[in-house]
Parts: sequence; structure tokens; C-alpha cells
Amino acid sequence: MPEFNRLSEPSEWIDLEFVERQRTPEFAIQMGIQLHLAGLSLSNTKQHLERLGVERSRTAIHDWVQKADLQPDSDAEPTQIAVDETVIRVNGQRHWLYAVVDPDTNQFLHVRLFQTRTTQLTLLFLRELREKQQVSDVMFLVDDAHHLKNALERLGLRFHVCRHGNRNAIERVFREVKRRTSSFSNTFSNAQLPTVDSWLKAFAVWWNRCQS
Repeated sequence: MPEFNRLSEPSEWIDLEFVERQRTPEFAIQMGIQLHLAGLSLSNTKQHLERLGVERSRTAIHDWVQKADLQPDSDAEPTQIAVDETVIRVNGQRHWLYAVVDPDTNQFLHVRLFQTRTTQLTLLFLRELREKQQVSDVMFLVDDAHHLKNALERLGLRFHVCRHGNRNAIERVFREVKRRTSSFSNTFSNAQLPTVDSWLKAFAVWWNRCQS
């Protein structure tokens, strides 16, 4: 897979301050996180590390991803951003993944998973975005969803309703997210909402690295 080409690059973007003991070499933790986010299942990641002489359980690798607490971020100052939500299944239940993408770079600016879709949750998501990113002069590219338009209006943010053009960037990213979460359905089979939300944020960070 092309995405594995980046595994040979420096991984300073993975902060290992969460590591309390030196039982596992740092390179192995970084490699394990990258492999899993790049597309390997926990079992295959475990097998790859074993070939490097590092034996750790699938649970340990899963915990590395969670404890790293990776959060998508960007120094870019886009003039347009695409925002939307899509359905992700967790334990067989529908959940809503909200995301904001820079159409010029295809990078995530913010992601968040909710159990439902309401104007109030949309407001919460947009306020979190506003804390991370300067968006007062940005044009939001949206579909015709009432809850999204209502939330943007209440926050005084500009938006343009469109189904094509630059807004297609988020549809392309969502297709990849759905492909990955489908292939990792076993990872989410017994996961709680915060665990899945954390994994999706970590995936967004890895994705952004691949787009840069």
C-alpha cells in the first residue's frame, strides 16, 4: 500500500510523553501506532512488531494509540472549508462523525463523534473548531442540512450551500474514513464512544501527514 511508504519518515509528530515505563522501545511504539493508523489490523501490527523482536499484545498497541491522544491541527489559514457529517457504526449502532476539511489540502481541521445529530451538538462542534482555528472570515461549504445552517447562522459564520466543487473534498475524505472504519469493525465491536472518537482523531492526524 502506498501509505506505508511514510513509515520510514521521522515520527516526531507522535508525542511519547504518555510512556511511563521503558519496557517497550520508543521506536516500536511509534512504529506500532503508525502501522495501525496506516491500515494494519491490531493482529497484523502485532505480527510486524514481533518480526522486529518486540512482543506486545493487541491491547497494548490499541492503548498506545489511545494514550498518544493525537489531535488534528493545522497552521493553514484557508479561505474556504468544507463541513459535513457522516454515519459511523459503533457496536452496530449509528453514530455521527462530524468533520471539517480544508479543500485545498484535503486535511482535517477538526473531527468529533456524536451519538446523534442535533443543532446543539453542531454548535458544540463548531465552537470547538473556533477555539482551534480562526474561522471568522472563512466561508463554510455545506450541504442543505438545516441543523448545520442553523448552527452557522447562530454563530454568525458565513456559509455557502453547494454539492459540488470544493465541497467534494470532504466527500472524498469521508469515503476513506468509512473504508477504514469498516475494515476495523472488530476494533469498535466493544468500544465506548470516547475510545472510537480518540481513534478517529488519531487517524485524522495520520491522514493529514499523508497529505502534506
